[in-house]
Amino acid sequence: MKHNIVSQDQWLAARKALLAKEKAFTKARDALSAERRQLPWEKLDKSYVFEGPEGKETVADLFGGRSQLIVYHFMLGPGWAQGCPSCSYLADHFDGANIHLAQRDVTLVVVSRAPYAEIAAYQNRMGWKFKRVSSYGGDFNHDFHVSFTPEQRAGGKVEYNYGLGEFPSEEAPGLSTFIRNEGGIFHAYSTYARGLDILIGAYNFLDMAPKGRDEDGLAWSMAWVRHHDRYDGAVVDPKATYEQPKPAASCCN
Repeated sequence: MKHNIVSQDQWLAARKALLAKEKAFTKARDALSAERRQLPWEKLDKSYVFEGPEGKETVADLFGGRSQLIVYHFMLGPGWAQGCPSCSYLADHFDGANIHLAQRDVTLVVVSRAPYAEIAAYQNRMGWKFKRVSSYGGDFNHDFHVSFTPEQRAGGKVEYNYGLGEFPSEEAPGLSTFIRNEGGIFHAYSTYARGLDILIGAYNFLDMAPKGRDEDGLAWSMAWVRHHDRYDGAVVDPKATYEQPKPAASCCN
């Protein structure tokens, strides 16, 4: 990797120039976050039922006694042998944050469309402790545009990230936030695709490393990502595109 080599004084001048831009970015991000909090809410009038470690639960139950709920829409469809590697990469960051979120009146719950028994088996394999529930058989995933029917996919384009486009899987990632008060339960915010990028602490570390994410030569940026128990001997194919995890019956783990 060729790079410009300079004196300490020249390096310091360049670093201070970048620092000014970093400070401006931080202030712009703070302003954007404040604007996000000012979005209007929509009342959640539809009833949804989930299955989790405590059995059947409603959206109200998912709050766990707190007033704010964050739902991560995790790509694990019915019959899949394992969860999406990219969602798993992101979920590896949840347990460390969870205890701190609870101190700020926030509950984090991860929702997938697979039956709960399949979710629990995968949860056990990955060693995660955060709460996961199943939306299997309900409309929750479809209403929040993170699961697509065969008929929707047959059309070539699906509704995702507030627009119509192609998507290589029957499941998609996302995050939705809800708030509860005396007036009921309200949907406050949802984000998808690159909107989830900020949640990935490992990427934030890589962004500060000399080579950054080092993904420019890959046909699909996250082609290098593996489940955290599958990195040994992994070879990255730079031409690889995203593939939905195989059904359990045809995949050996």
